[in-house]
Amino acid sequence: MYTFSSKLKTFSFVLMIVGILGIGWGFYKAPKTIQDVETILKEEAAEHHGGGHEADPAHKAQTKPTAHEAHTEPVADAHSDTIVDSLAHDTTTVAETHAAPAKEEAHVETTTHDAHATAGHDDHKEHAEHVLHQLQNKPWAAVYVACLFFMLIALGALAFYAIQQVAQAGWSPVLFRVMQGITAYLLPGSIIFFILLLLSGFHFNHLFVWMNDGVTEVGHENYDALIDGKSGYLNFPFWIIRAAIFIAGWNLYRHLSRKNCLAQDEATDNSFYKKNFKMSAAFLVFFIVTESIMSWDWIMSVDPHWFSTLFGWYVFASFFVSGITTISMVTLYLKSKGYLENVNSSHIHDLSKFMFGISVFWTYLWFSQFMLIWYSNIPEEVTYFKTRIEDFNLPFFGAVAMNFVFPILLLINTDFKRVSWIIVTAGVVILFGHYVDFFNMIMPATVGDRWFIGVPEISAILFFLGLFIFVVFSALTKAPLVPKRNPFIEESKHFHY
Repeated sequence: MYTFSSKLKTFSFVLMIVGILGIGWGFYKAPKTIQDVETILKEEAAEHHGGGHEADPAHKAQTKPTAHEAHTEPVADAHSDTIVDSLAHDTTTVAETHAAPAKEEAHVETTTHDAHATAGHDDHKEHAEHVLHQLQNKPWAAVYVACLFFMLIALGALAFYAIQQVAQAGWSPVLFRVMQGITAYLLPGSIIFFILLLLSGFHFNHLFVWMNDGVTEVGHENYDALIDGKSGYLNFPFWIIRAAIFIAGWNLYRHLSRKNCLAQDEATDNSFYKKNFKMSAAFLVFFIVTESIMSWDWIMSVDPHWFSTLFGWYVFASFFVSGITTISMVTLYLKSKGYLENVNSSHIHDLSKFMFGISVFWTYLWFSQFMLIWYSNIPEEVTYFKTRIEDFNLPFFGAVAMNFVFPILLLINTDFKRVSWIIVTAGVVILFGHYVDFFNMIMPATVGDRWFIGVPEISAILFFLGLFIFVVFSALTKAPLVPKRNPFIEESKHFHY
């Protein structure tokens, strides 16, 4: 039986406490009013001008004439029309002829100036409100990304476990309890995530623009025809019901499969194993459908104007390889502490092959999605990559380096797939790279160019990492680490090649 070490338990609590404090700080520092945002914008403008832009004569020459033309061209037309009318209808006195155009010119100039001033004020107010929503979204989005990422790690491990059951794999049963320990996080992680979804639906944040007031009301200032066209699918009641069904289905399978696996240890036949086989086959059908819809609902819908037919597979590849990588990392940790004596270098090698292979699969999907959308150059599609390349250049291409280049360099060699420190190094890079991948999916639509990895982002990672460690390693203490009566357990114990 595994014993949860006091040091690791204390470490997990420290991570959670530091994370909660940092998350609270992020919410505390977020602007609360338009006035707060205007102060921020003024400070940014002062820094911008302090950098020498104000003294740039080329910049002044470029901007000033444009504003001047906007004010003078209508006035010149009005002045000419007034003179023509005066000469045609009234030639009695020179004074009247000149007084009329002068008066009309003054009136038109004043009206035009007022119109521009009003428009400028409205634009400034709209911009300030937009920035307010972005900065208020920042801590919410940080928590959302970290919560979603760690929950999907558990879901990826659960899918991998189900695949092993259905495939009747002979190499992996010695790892089943590790997989079940990791999937134990699915329940608390999905409960927290479901609460975040409810808070979004109750307008505690602005993560999902299709939830804003008036977006489906014709004539409302926030009306969006495209979102209105999708309102039959993108509406809060239907959306949250789908989420409840998905989360309940995943957790139900996890609970029943774990229960059957433990019951099989005490059974005299393989009846519980056969139940798990059938249940896992049904779950995989349920999973592949719900996973795709989940990716649309919880990730793609933060920007409902964009879509991709590859997106469900792309998200799956990202969290699937993360789940497999976590299985490998936990296995190596337990081996280093003297547990899992039946796990050998061949098991580690096979896990590493999956880490390598799914990383290549993720890259294939990343490139396919990017190449097809960029080549077709359809405005509502290409804006997704345009925003990320312009405003998220470093994390966007950095994710490709971490999720493809590093796994290729570290794991392409067969011998390297058996070396623990190389696998751990590759695993850390892969996990952080796929966190950045989810960061890239969520942040551009919720935070825009106001992003940076600061206290809320780091604190959210620390909190959910601490919770993940505590739940997973607590679950590992609940049962023996090796299944006793699995039909393939002896084959798995002697797995070598």
